Amino acid sequence: LWQGIQHGLAAAAARFGDEVRSIGVDTWGVDYVLLSAQDELLGLPWHYRDGRTTGMLATACERVPRDEIFAATGLQFMELNTLYQLLAMKRDHPELLDEARRLLLIPDYFHWLLCGSRVVEFTNATTTQCFDPARNDWATELLGRFELPGEIFPEVVPPGTSLGRLRGDVAAAAGLGRVNVIAPATHDTGSAVAAVPTDRTGTASWTYISSGTWSLMGAEVNGAVTGPGTLAVNATNEGGIDGTFRLLKNIMGLWLVQECRRAFARDGRDVDYDTLTRQATDAPAFVSLVNPDDPSFLKPPCMPTAIRDFCRRTGQPEPASDGAMIRCALESLALKYRDVLEQIESLTGETSEVIHVVGGGSQNGLLNQFTADACGRPVIAGPVEATVLGNVLVQARADGALDSLGDIREVVANSTQPDTFTPSNPSAWDRARERFAGLTD
Repeated sequence: LWQGIQHGLAAAAARFGDEVRSIGVDTWGVDYVLLSAQDELLGLPWHYRDGRTTGMLATACERVPRDEIFAATGLQFMELNTLYQLLAMKRDHPELLDEARRLLLIPDYFHWLLCGSRVVEFTNATTTQCFDPARNDWATELLGRFELPGEIFPEVVPPGTSLGRLRGDVAAAAGLGRVNVIAPATHDTGSAVAAVPTDRTGTASWTYISSGTWSLMGAEVNGAVTGPGTLAVNATNEGGIDGTFRLLKNIMGLWLVQECRRAFARDGRDVDYDTLTRQATDAPAFVSLVNPDDPSFLKPPCMPTAIRDFCRRTGQPEPASDGAMIRCALESLALKYRDVLEQIESLTGETSEVIHVVGGGSQNGLLNQFTADACGRPVIAGPVEATVLGNVLVQARADGALDSLGDIREVVANSTQPDTFTPSNPSAWDRARERFAGLTD
């Protein structure tokens, strides 16, 4: 990844020269590195899908009750969260935590490599389940109850913070000047939501889906929503721009499709996503449905086998073809979106009038239509590269080119051409929803 960043900087220098004004990094959430007192990397970072955290959530809740963890963090319970990764490290490699003097999340580590900053940006800090949104700081009391070293957690800074100048050696190697390094919304979903082309900033009258390997679906709110209703549906509060929060749920997303395609390719049927989508379009509707968030789909050895097993366990026909398998996944995702939409509306007290789908998954027109049909809301799909746009435009605002989050979104709206999908066939989707409810209880 670091080599890729360096190559990207060199390519930008070759193309744009001294027009490059700043650099900022965003990545996925929750994963981290540890640095020693000598700023040495204490081992390579673990991936959040690694099995070392299996069972760690239950173990943590034996020590600190679930409702108390939620009250301190406002975050959805997932075993991949940084908190459970750290507890697994404390169990397996306590010497690394003992030696650590600084924890940096992945984008913050790259910022350290770029300019020497030792801070964590707000949007990614909120993904860790180690951050207290009420105090706008690390949940030090909770960390202490788990006997985790709170002193390794650095200062948290808001998106748009200038972190320093590009290191001289990095700049020279890339052929750049010592430009500013600016923290965008370093959590990729935070950057993506900043680039939703809505004119309704400041209200929860629209819903977003950041669609990719994961689907993150929610509303933008002005403060963390941490009441018992949020805990009951296992929703989460992740940081946004200008102190906003993204009240959302993580849904397994297109991981199901990606892993099916990988399995098909292993079996000699290596086709692109467009071909799979056409096959799904031609497959019969609503033959089989799955709960996308079933734990069996998190990291199965073979996704098609996991889907067939789920269908057998729930008394449904197994998908009879590759197209039927993909249609099952897409219809099930759309129905899951409907459930989450209703939960988010209940928590905000506002009706969502439109769903914005951004990210790579916005290119899947069949899923977009299914989403409109299942949810009974128009879907506006795009931009595909919302994360890139949000990252760059937060940097531009920090540089003085824009004034507000609304300005950022206006630029996106004027620069892109999203597609709109209108709801249809409500009765068929209502019947499917009744079946789906029995799979998620």
